[in-house]
Amino acid sequence: MQNVVLTEAIYYTLLSLTMPMHGYGIMQNVKELSKGRVRLAAGTLYGVINNLLDKNWIEALPEEEQSRKKEYRITDLGKEILVAEIERLHELWKNGENFWRAYNENHSI
Repeated sequence: MQNVVLTEAIYYTLLSLTMPMHGYGIMQNVKELSKGRVRLAAGTLYGVINNLLDKNWIEALPEEEQSRKKEYRITDLGKEILVAEIERLHELWKNGENFWRAYNENHSI
């Protein structure tokens, strides 16, 4: 698996698409997951979606006849990328936590 560092927009979009979702749903889910810190504008989101479609990390679901909403979902490759990123972030967290603990032990008043 290649080492890929994801932007927050890509990370949260992949995380959102573990369930089939349309664009507006993705924007709302990202906002909720990040507690409002990350807000995707439509242009940013559709740039991310096109990028992820090109990489085969997500796929568009067949459109329903009477709906204009396009739904997407993560692919198996996208899941592998997402899991690798979660593992990378977990490693960063653990290393930071270990550093912080050692720092506080050596600099206590």
